[in-house]
Amino acid sequence: MSKELVQAMDLLEEEKGISRDVIKEALESALVLAYKKNYDSAQNVEVDFDVEEGTIKVYSVKEVVETNYDSTLEISLDEALKINRAYEIGDKIKFEVTPSDFGRIATQTAKHVILQRLREAEREIVYNEYIQYEDEILTGTVERQDARAVYVNLGNVEAIMPQREQIPGEQFTMDQRIKVYVAKVDKTTRGPQIVVSRAHPDFLRRLFEQEVPEIYDGVVEIMSIAREAGDRSKVAVRSRDANVDPVGTCVGPNGQRVQTIVYELNGENMDIIEYSDDKEVFIRNAMNPAEVVDVIFEEEGSSEAIVVVPEYQLSLAIGKKGQNARLGARLTNCKIDIKSEEAYASYQAKKEAARLEAEALAAKDEASAAVADDIASIEDLEAIPGEGSVEEAIQQADIAENNYDSEDVEEAIGEVEIDGEQTYDELVEEVAYDELAVIDEELTEE
Repeated sequence: MSKELVQAMDLLEEEKGISRDVIKEALESALVLAYKKNYDSAQNVEVDFDVEEGTIKVYSVKEVVETNYDSTLEISLDEALKINRAYEIGDKIKFEVTPSDFGRIATQTAKHVILQRLREAEREIVYNEYIQYEDEILTGTVERQDARAVYVNLGNVEAIMPQREQIPGEQFTMDQRIKVYVAKVDKTTRGPQIVVSRAHPDFLRRLFEQEVPEIYDGVVEIMSIAREAGDRSKVAVRSRDANVDPVGTCVGPNGQRVQTIVYELNGENMDIIEYSDDKEVFIRNAMNPAEVVDVIFEEEGSSEAIVVVPEYQLSLAIGKKGQNARLGARLTNCKIDIKSEEAYASYQAKKEAARLEAEALAAKDEASAAVADDIASIEDLEAIPGEGSVEEAIQQADIAENNYDSEDVEEAIGEVEIDGEQTYDELVEEVAYDELAVIDEELTEE
């Protein structure tokens, strides 16, 4: 058995790439189990497999103790000293217990265990081989296809491309060679599971790296990608070299570079735009091919923007089923609201009118509160004898009247209608003048 086993180990190492050390470890572990099972042993045993000689020996390992309570696991110090006077408490002593028929029994019992360990080792090798390709592009062959997925042979492993990772409408034939993006490599009990994709945005990124040397070298950098696989993509690029045009570099002479990528993606439309750290400029570029009149942010530093375009460019800016606006928003990571010039002017007018109305209503409340305070002041003067007269109260009311006149009310606010009947100026006159006049008249009669 031994010589044949050594030859088999050499063959496995050569053909499968599994080292002899891995096989040796698996075999020794299996033989320990086989010994305990077949010889009903509770001993602490070790198996030594000499790969060079092809010999197998079984050893019972016992610990040196002061007093021996379990002869299968322990040996007393006195007995150990009879073997070798150098032994001390805590030392381990090996005793060979190899049965005469152990080779045949161990081979049959350990066979399935060894094969299992070998399978695990093969899976580990495959996993280690492909984990390094995660987030990279590989070329594989289509093996089969069903309603759930396409199965791609990458060499010595079968990868799965789920429906969500496929380009909509793309068809494959058996044995067709295709490029795929390795999205995920998982280690499972059934071996490594590799998920590949052709719809992932990074698949497009890797294609550009393959076709554009400046991107691979880092001279031109892809900043963001927004993609609806099979239909349209937007790619934002910038250059680290002032002498290199990032967009022109990606397009290539006569569009050759980008056309190669478009062909690989079965005609997917491609917009390559220049990235800018200025959000307004970046959004303008992202709305390509639409012409942008203005980009307005609701607040400084906000990620919400209104994009104003000419009336005739509105449908182009929005795109088919809102695609251009949607991709532009993903590319810039901003919430974008597209309006025509006319719609934006109307929006601004309504917004300004609402603001003025709110200010007018606030002014009305303030005026009413001030008049109420004046009436309360007059009542207080009358209630405190010796501290004020009616004439002084009227004089104080006149001062309050002048305070209203001194307020600098914008002309625009004065024109705003309140409740559809009065203007702000009329309101002030009614509240500040008429009511004070009534108070004056009542006090005079008293």
